Amino acid sequence: MDRIETKQLTKKLVGQETPAGKETIVQIGEGNFMRGFIDWMVDQLHQQRLYDGRVAAIQPTPHGKIVPVLQAQDGLYTVILRGKLDGKVIDEAEVVQSIARGINPYNDWEEVKKLARSPDVKWLFSNTTEAGLVYQQERYEKDKAPLSFPGKVTAFLYERFLAFAGALEAGITLVPCELIEDNGAVLKDIVETIAEDWELPIEFGQWLRKANVFCNTLVDRIVTGFPHGEEETWANRLGYEDRLLTVAEPYHLFVIEPERPLDERLPFEQAGLNVKWEPVALHRELKVRLLNGLHTMMFALSFLAGEDTVKGALHSPRLRRFIERGLEQELIPVVNAPEEEKQAYAASVIERFENPFLAHKLTDIGLNAIYKFKTRLLPALEAHEQQDNEPSQLLASLAALLVYMKPQERDGAFLKGNWQGRTYQIRENETALALLEATWCQYDAGEATLAETISTLLQADGLWGRDLSRYSEKVADCAYGLLNGDLFKMIEG
Repeated sequence: MDRIETKQLTKKLVGQETPAGKETIVQIGEGNFMRGFIDWMVDQLHQQRLYDGRVAAIQPTPHGKIVPVLQAQDGLYTVILRGKLDGKVIDEAEVVQSIARGINPYNDWEEVKKLARSPDVKWLFSNTTEAGLVYQQERYEKDKAPLSFPGKVTAFLYERFLAFAGALEAGITLVPCELIEDNGAVLKDIVETIAEDWELPIEFGQWLRKANVFCNTLVDRIVTGFPHGEEETWANRLGYEDRLLTVAEPYHLFVIEPERPLDERLPFEQAGLNVKWEPVALHRELKVRLLNGLHTMMFALSFLAGEDTVKGALHSPRLRRFIERGLEQELIPVVNAPEEEKQAYAASVIERFENPFLAHKLTDIGLNAIYKFKTRLLPALEAHEQQDNEPSQLLASLAALLVYMKPQERDGAFLKGNWQGRTYQIRENETALALLEATWCQYDAGEATLAETISTLLQADGLWGRDLSRYSEKVADCAYGLLNGDLFKMIEG
């Protein structure tokens, strides 16, 4: 195919005038998931003329690179939906126009404060990964962006409290999308703690609780992000270049549980979107255990076996047996949900994992994977222990995770791993990174055996929040098999 004349995605290219809608949604997090999920949904509302509010997307960390590209593309980007939905093959692309602008708060904190003072702002959405929704002690400086996500929320709400003199009608609805149980309640607790740290007025704490609504949520859509290696193909198909191309599956589910009734809801359901304003418990149990849990169970072993994507792992007969056996024998039995719903959801998960269009990279699933294992799979592991079962697939996946976490060198703020010439980033919190680096360094220097190394890692409260050394013998045996090239003996023996 002949290369097209280079064109950039901008308002001029699509013939779009500046939308009249005001910025009503503040969004902390401008990554692939938010662009392929929340911002796509808001754009669906726009297309159906159900809502005209727009999104101001705030960069959550100092290392972000998306805001300059958003600005260069006038806030526009393309979402590509590919896969099966209700038995039909979907392969479509559309320009999303819901983002008004991106803001780097470390350079333009005053712009964020202006948003806090705006009467138009009604909503705050976020996705800063599971590692972002944590308490971090830091100083309050009114003219400088806090480093942590909850710190930014606290400073934002305090600025709003001051601007509106504590008026209850100035409160907003906060909808965190981080994959943490009771994420809205967790965010609220952290904000209240930070307000105490900063010695903010008691009246602010009262306004915080009375005027604002924090929602627990569940999000479900596989968003793989930019299609690296396919840039030219998509440029030819679309007729322009888009540095923020975002690939996602058609399936989506958004469950929102406000802590108390809302005066106003975004009309997602009216637009035909799969959004439910109801308790998240059942939906969360299914998704976290059977979809996210299966991702975490399979990623490290599949990568060490030479695969790069979820789809590739399912195309390997040996890995597929491991994945399906783990799902059927070790995950489904310990999920607290009706059997019919569990089986139906599990079948949909396998179908989604087989999506021929999505290249969901295993190394992406591996980011913050220790935290993910702790929250997604440890409950299943401990449930089997209480039933006197030995969950061999879960223990094999734990061994593969620890081998995957063996670092080769530092990589900026993170670590870099290397498996048979394939390098990847190891991203965890600093405490976990330091422990991984020091423990595996002792092994590499011959100062600790593999069994001692595995035992040290499993008993580290800083990794798991508990002592897992009771699993050391089995996990060390599996790790030995991995490091010595006998990859499948431990799972097929």
